[in-house]
Amino acid sequence: MLELSGIAKSFGSTPVLRGVDLSIEEGEFVAVVGPSGCGKSTLLRLVAGLETADEGTVSIDGHEAGDLPPKARDVAMVFQSYALYPHMTVEQNMALPLVMRQLTRVERLPWVRRFSRGVAEKRAAIRATVRETAELVAMTPYLDRKPKQLSGGQRQRVALARALVRKPKLFLLDEPLSNLDASLRASTRTEIVDLQKRLGITTVFVTHDQVEAMTMASRIVVLMEGAVVQTGSPQELYEAPTDIRVARFIGSPAINIVAGRVDAGFLRMSGISQIIGRVDKADGVVQVGVRPEQVTLGNIGPGRIAATVRHKEFLGSEVLLHVELAGPGTPFVARYAVDGPSPPVGAAVGLTLKTDRVLLFDAAGQLLPVGISDLSSMRHDATLAEAVG
Repeated sequence: MLELSGIAKSFGSTPVLRGVDLSIEEGEFVAVVGPSGCGKSTLLRLVAGLETADEGTVSIDGHEAGDLPPKARDVAMVFQSYALYPHMTVEQNMALPLVMRQLTRVERLPWVRRFSRGVAEKRAAIRATVRETAELVAMTPYLDRKPKQLSGGQRQRVALARALVRKPKLFLLDEPLSNLDASLRASTRTEIVDLQKRLGITTVFVTHDQVEAMTMASRIVVLMEGAVVQTGSPQELYEAPTDIRVARFIGSPAINIVAGRVDAGFLRMSGISQIIGRVDKADGVVQVGVRPEQVTLGNIGPGRIAATVRHKEFLGSEVLLHVELAGPGTPFVARYAVDGPSPPVGAAVGLTLKTDRVLLFDAAGQLLPVGISDLSSMRHDATLAEAVG
């Protein structure tokens, strides 16, 4: 179990972390995401003991670890650069943590094992543990190779195995997949998740790639400007982001954000005459968030938002349609399945929003806990007729 309380850290006059509070349960897989420079890696280094917090406490298994050196925390960390020793074989790289921990300086000398039965037995136990761990990451056939003879994915698995070989309490991953190509990154994601489930090691995974976080972690911590903005499951962060920054960061392609206004209980987007829906909220300026898959395409007609197709992205099973809303000229993205011909670039289309999935944020970017009623259920409403007419 990992507990962070009031963690603050500055480098010179620049604050990097601002009062971070975080609790991670035993065996949990948590991803920390955020844009570059938000303090993700610094937070991980503080947990590992490679940095010291200016304020706050780090507790591991209920014991404060702030004053403990890295080697006493029983934490294993995998770096973005793999950090493998090029002159050592895969087996030697994996065995190094056990050698350093279980053998004295004298016992590490190569000739000592010939004269000491105890050292020979320790070496044999280390070798058995290494081979057992190598099987977990499918690296047994490559134990005699050196890092330069391995692919990027294989080097990453060696780095993972070297961290796992001593069975740590905490497993820290600092953007370990960023050096891999797209296809290898996808397969390695699955391997890491499967490995974590089998071993049950508490894992903190730092990444700037929200796709990695959403597909791997059971819980996501969104860190921005050194502070935790929101914590929750991938589905919670996607469907109910409490902050507009989270809404923009989580989801690919990004959510559409358009300025809007509520008048007499009716929601409109700025520059667009159509009423989007009815809202139980005081009148005023809002920000309207619409996920690309919550848009239905059709011909221009009553009740539909007029737009012009500017660009198309064909992704195989689906198409991303980049349009420009008529009136304000606001860019907008719609996602739809490929089940027939799509409108050509330059074509005029009509957009219909799934109002029950539209998100509203106030001027400060905070989620408004209000629902939007579909106009189709209010066609006989006199107030609606007056607003439209």
